[in-house]
Amino acid sequence: MATKVEPFRVAISEDALADLKIRLDNTIWPDDPGNEDWSYGVNADYLRGLVDYWRNDYDWRAAEARINAFPNYMAVVDDVPIHFIHRKGNGPNPIPLIVTHGWPWTFWDMHKVIEPLADPAAHGGDPADAFDVIVPSLPGYGFSGPPRQAGLAYWKWADLWHTLMTEGLGYAKYASSGGDWGALISSQLGHKYAESLYGIHIMHPMLLDQFNTERPWDATFRAWDTKTQPRGGRTKFVAHLAVQNLDPQSLAYGITDSPVGMLAWFLERWRAWGDTDGDPEKVYSREHMITSAMIFWLSHTAGTSIRAHADSSRFPWQPSHDRMPMIEAPTGITFLGGENPVDVATDDRVKAFEQGPRAQFFNTVYLHAHPTGGHFGYYENPQAVIHDVRAMFRMLR
Repeated sequence: MATKVEPFRVAISEDALADLKIRLDNTIWPDDPGNEDWSYGVNADYLRGLVDYWRNDYDWRAAEARINAFPNYMAVVDDVPIHFIHRKGNGPNPIPLIVTHGWPWTFWDMHKVIEPLADPAAHGGDPADAFDVIVPSLPGYGFSGPPRQAGLAYWKWADLWHTLMTEGLGYAKYASSGGDWGALISSQLGHKYAESLYGIHIMHPMLLDQFNTERPWDATFRAWDTKTQPRGGRTKFVAHLAVQNLDPQSLAYGITDSPVGMLAWFLERWRAWGDTDGDPEKVYSREHMITSAMIFWLSHTAGTSIRAHADSSRFPWQPSHDRMPMIEAPTGITFLGGENPVDVATDDRVKAFEQGPRAQFFNTVYLHAHPTGGHFGYYENPQAVIHDVRAMFRMLR
């Protein structure tokens, strides 16, 4: 793979912002009777209020400046563009740590953990715990896109990450952390490239072969693993998993052309998957929700971001070895209360995992459960992530 790395700066044109304003102002709104409880999907009154904030009060230039305050770069790895933040650590011996988001996240969901991990002394920590923090945008997400080809399954992303870290940035050994897609990528790195890793830290202990089924679009299909169902069962994952596996391009036309349609598709997941108790703003500020939407909108990647489910089904994962545990790299897992399985208290979460069907696949060296936080843990409960990443890798440096 050929790798090229250059500095990058986000600089959105005034024309793009003006076009967005016209689209927001000219939104055609559907009727929404009987949907006060969001049982039909996103509530129109709430969405109208959020869009009014977007139209009248939100400041993209301020968000753009906050993003550009970090050192941003663009790499091209095997003809795939990869945007990333690379914050060098302040400490006696920082180790490199690549931190990867999922869907419908962006790299910006990780911004709360970057400085504390890179410069722990400035945030009440020990400088010996410092990391060089690398936060990429997934291919086809945000400024890593749109991609030039189809077929970029998550296990191919792991190969790109390994090449970026070892060839592009010159690290002989590194660590990885991630949630959602980022957890699968980290696990694949821990499976295929274990000798190059200090270890991996994940938020979601998913199985590498989870798309290798007759029904990869069906969130309820793997009955053997029901012991690890999240609170509320798997129904909250059914709609997006089915559509984004079977018809991602059909949906892409709507969410690429309508900023409100795009926001609604993402908002449904932010509300349902976060530790929100039905109120998105319990977890996310309006500013953060709209900044996330803006990153997808301005980069024209809302449609390409949803292709990953289909590509991971069409191009199934293949093991690099048959040894157990399958993920050989030392593994740490952070469990958050908002994603606890049904009827499992936070104090029992670690034991439930150790006694469950997934534990055998991971070389676990660190497990910690926290009472709060949901699917977007790096943003929802950054202190839990910071604590666990520091504690885990303190043992492995």
